[in-house]
This record gives sequence, structure tokens and C-alpha cells, in this order.
Amino acid sequence: MKISIIGVGSVGSAVATSVKNTGLVHEIVLYDRDGVRARAAAEDLGHATAFGFDVKISAANNYRGIRGSDIVIISAGANQRPGQTRTDLLENNANVIRDIVPRVMENVDPKRVILILVTNPLDVMVMLAQKLSKLPPARVIGTGTMLDTARLRTILARGLSVSPQSIHSYVLGEHGDSSVIDWSSITVGGLSLEEFCHQARIQMNATIRENIEYHVRNAAYEIIRGRGATWDGIGSAVSDLLRCITNDEHRILTVSIVAGTGAHTCAMSLPRVIGANGVVMTLTPKMSPAESTALRRSVKIIQKNFSRV
Repeated sequence: MKISIIGVGSVGSAVATSVKNTGLVHEIVLYDRDGVRARAAAEDLGHATAFGFDVKISAANNYRGIRGSDIVIISAGANQRPGQTRTDLLENNANVIRDIVPRVMENVDPKRVILILVTNPLDVMVMLAQKLSKLPPARVIGTGTMLDTARLRTILARGLSVSPQSIHSYVLGEHGDSSVIDWSSITVGGLSLEEFCHQARIQMNATIRENIEYHVRNAAYEIIRGRGATWDGIGSAVSDLLRCITNDEHRILTVSIVAGTGAHTCAMSLPRVIGANGVVMTLTPKMSPAESTALRRSVKIIQKNFSRV
């Protein structure tokens, strides 16, 4: 399998490293407008293959280099700076996507290629990329709230003293400040969150939930303040999505794709079954009336932001 990564900044480089470490690809092309940076990143990652999987790593500053790609990962664009929200990046990164997607489509097979979007604000960029590429929505996939969901599972695991692998939970809607934690569908070891907490004699009151929600939504801001950007988490999210596609796993991930028609069209994250051809099925999880209302509000925010581009 050949993978191309567009944009080799801190995020793109982390994605490349994580993808290489899956052992599922035979070739990775690193594209960047800055050819020197692309070559340096390819050289550095190429050296790392001596310690693990044998993967061909090459650099490109011309889109012809991505020809034959099965999956193209778009991570180009401005990253959040301290004090910025993802929406603050809207206009600049929309222009980046407008430039990249048509050039990518000129050099790939539209009958089989899958686009994976990482650029923020993620859901709006997914809508824009799908419109520009004219690919089926199932093959234009944003990492969505995969990372938000991972953060929720990790924070819950610490409080419940269990492995994150034993927790099933979803963050829905926007990959942004209007994301919705679906408390109603959380299970721990097959038990509802409430029943697990009852048996384990752990408190999970409204105040504790509000604190968890705060940390899930603000995790990126806290990391950016401390290290300037986030990259390790999203790199792992992309490689997990790639693994799901490559192995045709039909695993459920909270990714973002375009759904709906007319005025109801929107890209947002819901639990979706992922296979070799992208998204196979979208699920509607159990939600309380308040959670459903919050999700509708999140959709309106995404649609409003898309109308600006």
C-alpha cells in the first residue's frame, strides 16, 4: 500500500512516524511545498526504518510524486497557536484545502483513493474537501472526534482505575468546542457507567462530569500552551484509522464524513463502521434529550462555519 502525506510540519511528521510503525504500508511519500523540509523529513524517517519495518520513504514537492497512492492524508495548514480556537484557522486553512485537493485529484485514481483529513477546523475541511474532490462521502474521512474520544476514555480510566481498553464511550459532533460527550452510552466492562460506579463505589456526580468535560474539551489548549502544538495523539489516531481501513476491520470509530442532503448536509462525528472502502455504516447511539439538543447545536455551528467558506 502506498500512502502520501501532504504537509510535513510537526503534525504531518508525527503522522508519518505513526503510519510507518504500523508495518502496513510499503511506501510513504512526504509532500511539502518546502522541498528541503520534505527531503529532510524523508531522510530522517528513512533512517528509522533500519530499526523496524522496511518501508520506502520518499520526498516530493511536486504532486506527480503521489501518483499511485491508495490513501492521501492531508495535514497541511496552520496549527493552533496559544489562545486560538480551531475556528480561528478557518479562512486560512480553507484556502489551503482549495489549493491542495484539486492537485491531489489530478494525480490519483478517483475510483479507489481515500482521503483522510487532519487539517482544522476539521469538519468544515471535510465538507470542503468532499465538495472539491467529488469523491463519495464514505471516502473523504476526517479523524473527527477520535482523539477527543481517546481523551475521554483516558480521563475516565484514570478516575475509575481501569484500562481505557475496557471503556466504550463516544464524543460526538464537532471536533471543537461544541463537541458532545455521550454520557448515556458509556459502558465499562459491559456495565453502564452508573452501574460500574455503583459496584466500584465511585462517585460520578454532575460536578465530576462537568470537570471531565472541561478537560476533554480543553486538552488541546493545555497541550498547546505547554509544547506549542499537539501531534502525538493525532498521529496515533490517523494510524489507527489507517489500520482499520487496511485490514478491513469493520471497527467502530468516531470519524467525520459528510452526511445529509440540502440544508441538512453536514460533516460531523458519529460512531461509524470503517472498512477497506472507507465508511461502511453510520450508527446512531443512545442519547438523552439534552445530549441530542447539544448535538443539533454542534451541527448548526459546523454548518454556519462552512457557509463562511
